[in-house]
Amino acid sequence: MSGENGRVAVRSEMRWNGWGDPARASDLPRAVRMLLPLLLGRPQKPATAVNLAEVRVEPSALLDGDLQALTAVVGAEHIDTADESRIRHAGGRSTPDLLRRRQREQASPDAVVLPGSHDEVAALLRVCADRGIAVIPFGGGTSVVGALDPDRGAHRAVISLDLRRLSGLIRLDEVSGEACLAAGTAGPEAEALLAAQGFELGHYPQSFRYATIGGFAAARSSGQNSAGHGRFDSMVTGLRVATPTGDIDLGRSPGSAAGPDLIRVFLGSEGIFGVITEVRVRVHPVPRERVLESWSFADFSHGVDGLRQVAQNGGGPTVIRLSDEAETAVSLAQVGRIGKALAKGASIVTVYEGDGIGERRARTSEILMTAGGVSSGASGAEGWLDGRFDGPYLRDSLLDAGVFCETLETATTWSNLHHLRAEITAALRGGFAAAGAKSYVMCHVSHVYPTGASLYFTVLANLRSDPLEEWAEIKRRVNDSIIAAGGTISHHHAVGRDHAPWLEKEIGETGVRILAAIKRELDPTWILNPGAVIMSDRSA
Repeated sequence: MSGENGRVAVRSEMRWNGWGDPARASDLPRAVRMLLPLLLGRPQKPATAVNLAEVRVEPSALLDGDLQALTAVVGAEHIDTADESRIRHAGGRSTPDLLRRRQREQASPDAVVLPGSHDEVAALLRVCADRGIAVIPFGGGTSVVGALDPDRGAHRAVISLDLRRLSGLIRLDEVSGEACLAAGTAGPEAEALLAAQGFELGHYPQSFRYATIGGFAAARSSGQNSAGHGRFDSMVTGLRVATPTGDIDLGRSPGSAAGPDLIRVFLGSEGIFGVITEVRVRVHPVPRERVLESWSFADFSHGVDGLRQVAQNGGGPTVIRLSDEAETAVSLAQVGRIGKALAKGASIVTVYEGDGIGERRARTSEILMTAGGVSSGASGAEGWLDGRFDGPYLRDSLLDAGVFCETLETATTWSNLHHLRAEITAALRGGFAAAGAKSYVMCHVSHVYPTGASLYFTVLANLRSDPLEEWAEIKRRVNDSIIAAGGTISHHHAVGRDHAPWLEKEIGETGVRILAAIKRELDPTWILNPGAVIMSDRSA
């Protein structure tokens, strides 16, 4: 699909065993290397990473008849059974994903199939349902919750359904402020196509450079500009979806009381009900002005109070982000300010875009000053903005240096925020201590609501024996603590396979039965992303 731009996007491949552009991979900054022994002791030397050519995968389980049926839909040139392509589609980009990529033997899909239209997606789903082949929808490959694992479920084979050919701006309604984008359109391409006509979507998660419009919808993504533009699901006005039993096109009008809102069924569904092929979204004119300002606070608690008041009193930043004392210290270390990195204090970044910035900034500044904040100028916010998509590169450098680094996130009400943070921090520290590892836990708040906020944790540790096994046990402990302390199992990373065992604890047995009933109706043979979101095959 080429859309109005008349072309199919050519997308660069991510580093096969790490994040992003291989050319951007780099060694740890010297200041960070100096700080790590103070925090974690001497890290253990990691196992030597294998080369892509050394990785072994099982032969494809697809039969000649399978390949012929798939070829009849998309053509032989859009089916790839080469080992390299299968390995590149063998999961997402969580730390466990990347640790598995260091192994010589890896599970992989049996083929990568690239449809070029909605109709081809629908036909492929019918073929796979008839032939008992599982299907894993694949957008940018950035999932960090196991949503892209090549899980066959009860089927004899599994394909990765790569949507990159479904790319482009299909139409733009400038009067209504609505755009229709093909689901495989990557974030940068979507913004470039819209900017050429004076508009912006303004959705910028850390995965922005690679994640796709369909992936944003399927995972209920939340971008860094959420304070100004909302979560991605609040931007969506319509969807086109192909399912094994039929198509659905949703979003006839901007408001409706014609029964339950079926768009919400597919937002966050992670490909278990159908494959999103087109997304209609609310867009706005490209902002003409941007102003940045940083703030320092005595501690995280005072910073949270400032964020809460801004969210509840309509302060108006496009971005507002609070880093706790630990995360602030590491941020300072990355720019070589070791002395200040060891000092106490939390920090807030604010970004204002669009019209009326002066009034909105003045209102927010008054609230933050009343909460104990001190303005520290624009430099800290500018540094954050310049590197806001580069955090995963640092994660990869830490792994290469033998330091375990992983993230997790949740959300809760303002009244429960400090309790939940304390419980998660204790679960992390206790879990690593039980594994005989020193750890360093950081936290930030980057998505706020009138009634509550998200919590995003980054943890560093010097795990020494089996990081995959040890982290799995620690993550179980942490997920239990999140549910027990009243948090959500995921604010924006989604459920995938990693969080599926806890979903029933959050939405209840009846909630899971509702999801299973929808899946049985749309995907009766359970081919779509088996094991994701809903743990067991409830197709019977």
